[in-house]
Amino acid sequence: MEKEKVILTGDRPTGKLHIGHYVGSLRRRVELQNSGLYKKIFVFEADAQALTDNIDNPEKVRQNVIEVALDYLAAGLDPQKSTIFIQSQIPELCELSFYYMDLVTVSRLQRNPTVKTEIQLRNFETSIPVGFFTYPISQAADITAFKATTVPVGEDQEPMLEQAREIVRRFNYIYGETLVEPEILLPDNAACLRLPGTDGKAKMSKSLGNCIYLSDSADEVEKKVRSMFTDPTHLRVSDPGKLEGNCVFTYLDAFCKEEHFGRYWTDYANLDELKAHYTRGGLGDMKVKKFLAAILQEELTPIRERRKEFEKDIPAVYEMLKKGCEAARETAAQTLDEVRRAMKINYFDDEALIAEQAKRFSN
Repeated sequence: MEKEKVILTGDRPTGKLHIGHYVGSLRRRVELQNSGLYKKIFVFEADAQALTDNIDNPEKVRQNVIEVALDYLAAGLDPQKSTIFIQSQIPELCELSFYYMDLVTVSRLQRNPTVKTEIQLRNFETSIPVGFFTYPISQAADITAFKATTVPVGEDQEPMLEQAREIVRRFNYIYGETLVEPEILLPDNAACLRLPGTDGKAKMSKSLGNCIYLSDSADEVEKKVRSMFTDPTHLRVSDPGKLEGNCVFTYLDAFCKEEHFGRYWTDYANLDELKAHYTRGGLGDMKVKKFLAAILQEELTPIRERRKEFEKDIPAVYEMLKKGCEAARETAAQTLDEVRRAMKINYFDDEALIAEQAKRFSN
């Protein structure tokens, strides 16, 4: 019998979600939620993981939990179809992480490319918090607790998922088939794998101030698009323009559809025609930016409006999160029970063990 398909995915609540999150995972999650192909969908806020490098600023995480929840709901995640929960409210995840730590070596964690990159980004060098260093183990606990078969993430997370699979295989080899091995689900649009910041830097980051947030006003979106990095050698309209490293065209690759030309720029039939004109020269950056801004406004306006509706009843959003945590904890507790049985540490509910020991000591 084919195993039930279950999705697990989430975000660190360290800031409002931006369009990089949206094209990289959030938009796809909503599509998967509504596809009917998955029996269960778990979406969580990784606040405990966010604290590993924000331990001295818990208020930052605390304030952003509600921001991310609002972004989830505004983007179309439905609590009736997806279980939305907060990582720290599921203590079973800590216990699973503790057991999994025995299945991974320090040298294996040090070789994880994602961990190495993140350590460099944060300038941790030799002062790496243990919680941050062991994040791949924590992530394996998150995934396996909910028996996720599918984890939709960007390609930068592939090493993390491979490590989770290694933990599953080792656990099952030692203790018998207990855990489910997950598969990665990458974005189907190559431009969505990692959307660059508006300044051309490889990653959108709140600290760099190069994000377009899902909650940005129409004016803010317009202003940010106008200031976007393009081709620095494209000084005159007549100059040939480069597409590589040009943020505006990367964003168009991620968002533009053929029907947008009929609505906003009838001079071209599709994006290939627009690119061809830009590369041969004779097309100014501001016209292309104006087109991109129109597309982004079309995508973001309904999200912005839905968010405003949810903002009117914040207690209801917290109640939704609480119910999600209760449902998630029930599932995680079931998995933990199975893990404890497999590891033979379920002392008090193993009546055969108690009877056997009683018999052994009575002789």
